[in-house]
Amino acid sequence: MSFDLELTGRRVLVTGGTKGIGGAVVTALRQAGARVVATARTVPTEAPGGVHYIAADATTPAGCETIARGALELLGGIDVIVHVLGGSSAPGGGFAALDDQEWQKELDLNLMPAVRLDRALVPTMLAQRAGVIVHVTSIQHELPLPESTTAYAAAKAALSTYSKALAKEVASRGVRVVRVSPGWVETEASVRLAERLAAEAGTDYEGGQKIIMDSLGGIPLGRPAQPREVADLIAFLVSPRAAAITGTEYVIDGGTVPTA
Repeated sequence: MSFDLELTGRRVLVTGGTKGIGGAVVTALRQAGARVVATARTVPTEAPGGVHYIAADATTPAGCETIARGALELLGGIDVIVHVLGGSSAPGGGFAALDDQEWQKELDLNLMPAVRLDRALVPTMLAQRAGVIVHVTSIQHELPLPESTTAYAAAKAALSTYSKALAKEVASRGVRVVRVSPGWVETEASVRLAERLAAEAGTDYEGGQKIIMDSLGGIPLGRPAQPREVADLIAFLVSPRAAAITGTEYVIDGGTVPTA
């Protein structure tokens, strides 16, 4: 049996593609032979072979327009979109600490880039009757952390619902849409969250990690996922090997979300 994912030459856009899960996705797809355009506000000065970077603020309409136009110019079309961009900068303190501006920031970062880029690029997929879209959500849309991530979790829930609707709309025209829902992944952002929670609680980094573990109800596997593990799942899902998969969500969380 061959494990070739048959991604050679596939034209891929990855948002948030310089660090964490996004950086791992770029690496995995490039190694699988895909042609990759990655986005971030600040991009590397040197790109590895097979990768182009677009510097743009995807939280704005103008930034998304720059990304969509640049991806089509660089790739000559689009076969795969992986929406990794996301995160949270909202303060701790529960719902009362979240004013309108904080709510809008979470929506602008975690929902609207996918909405805008899909609106710009999915028509090209429909025209060729082929394409794959991955929306990276989060288990927090099921298990939010009230102290610190209420708005983030709500924005990811909105992304998940939007993804379901898009999947139903475009499946019959050859475009697949899937969701990947990570739990705690050991990225730069998760390290910062643990450090922030530790500082607020007057403990050390390990204590911050325990706060996260406890708030999630524990991780049966006993550790966070690694970015490359999430990237490998995404690489499979966007490949022809997963051609019959659409409209569903794949959870990669070490067993954090209880299952029946």
